[in-house]
Amino acid sequence: MEALQYLVEVVFTICPSVSLRRCSAACPVSCAEAPLASRCYSHGKVETDEEFDSRWVTYFSKPDLDAWELRKGMNTLIGYDLVPEPKILDSALRACRRLNDLASAIRILEAVKDKAGPHKDIYPYLIQELKPTLTELGISTPEELGIDKL
Repeated sequence: MEALQYLVEVVFTICPSVSLRRCSAACPVSCAEAPLASRCYSHGKVETDEEFDSRWVTYFSKPDLDAWELRKGMNTLIGYDLVPEPKILDSALRACRRLNDLASAIRILEAVKDKAGPHKDIYPYLIQELKPTLTELGISTPEELGIDKL
């Protein structure tokens, strides 16, 4: 209530001779006075695909990576408008193995399948590329476990 009263006082201080309805018409802001949006983030170094991949492989390869950092990293990575490269996923799956976290490994595969969306050729390609790693680490795919049909 106090905020509303303060707002009314400010409006009447700016436009004392008009009602609230006519305040905006009585005190127009010209285009020259209006603040202009600027692109403060549109300059600087652009990260290449190789640098991006390398950054994430390095992140998941940290020997002191804990379970929270693994989940945080995957959440951030899945939030991007891309499907992660197999080498990034390989590194993430190896981090899951270091942490003995099979559930997270399977969730990663499920998230990547969901991220591929309607592009039916992406997920099989990723599984094909990751098959040696999955076999080495003893990780089954969601399809092998039958949880893709739930």
